[in-house]
Amino acid sequence: MPASRFTRFFALWSGLSAMLLPLSAAASTPADLGPGILLPWQFSPIVFGCVALALGVYVNGLRVRVVAGRRCGIARPFMFILGVLLIYGVLQTRFDYWAQHMFYFHRLQHLVLLHLGPFLVALSVPGRVLRDGLPHRLREHGADALLDSTGFASLRRFLLSPWRLPLLFIAGIAVWLEPTVHYYAMLSWQLYDFMNLSVVATGLLFWALVLDPEPAPPARIGYGQRILVLVAVIFPQIVIGAILSLSRHDLYNVYGICGRLYPLSPVTDQQIGGLLIWGPGSMMSVIGMLVVLSHINGRRRAARFYAPRTHSKLVESSS
Repeated sequence: MPASRFTRFFALWSGLSAMLLPLSAAASTPADLGPGILLPWQFSPIVFGCVALALGVYVNGLRVRVVAGRRCGIARPFMFILGVLLIYGVLQTRFDYWAQHMFYFHRLQHLVLLHLGPFLVALSVPGRVLRDGLPHRLREHGADALLDSTGFASLRRFLLSPWRLPLLFIAGIAVWLEPTVHYYAMLSWQLYDFMNLSVVATGLLFWALVLDPEPAPPARIGYGQRILVLVAVIFPQIVIGAILSLSRHDLYNVYGICGRLYPLSPVTDQQIGGLLIWGPGSMMSVIGMLVVLSHINGRRRAARFYAPRTHSKLVESSS
């Protein structure tokens, strides 16, 4: 069964991570972690804990749904697990070291943290599976009560604002790319961790808003507004990417201080990073629009399918 496969996969992944955890936590400096590409460059208990908790609850939710005879499919679990592991991979493997020593690797990292990873997680629509994966008491007396509370509804309206969230999304790119802010973020591990985690949180909120398959209500905004939101974040990314990729001056000398992975012109490094914002970053919004359009098309097909049945039932009841 699909759930059992995912359970075995998660058990294997957790076992490997558990074996790496003592070595990572005991290391006094990043250099002590050894050459293993899957070892964390700078171990983060927060990232490890959140990833392990998310995967554990999700896989348990799959198990519960299979036992109850509810279909889970393959695509959505695959997207959720892949999205979470991509986020983990760019934060807790040797890739994080590369991202601290080459600007374009840093932009690849944030392409995953802000776009690809959260996009896959949101596209998997994991809410119900995660709820089913919680312990019974926590689900019945904690999660459900919280979701039904007015406080949570107010927080949801605030966080998933169609005006505020796109600004926060662009700020997650622009603020951290301001040369002075970027300089200190790359040299302070506390600020560096805050930068990465805030980018992930922003990406999850943004893509959850625009990729929700449900219409409004119960979704926060309608399909048309979601397309407008996606269009709104394209142009700032194009502008930021164009500024970096067309610049003739090195704006990020911090990578020269940290030392680059291999000889590459600072301007070329910066231009490649700018192109990653300009091209793939903007293209993710286009892909998001295609997903929204597919939701609209699916709703229309469903309406055409159920409308004749509903009409015939009304005729039969009246006669």
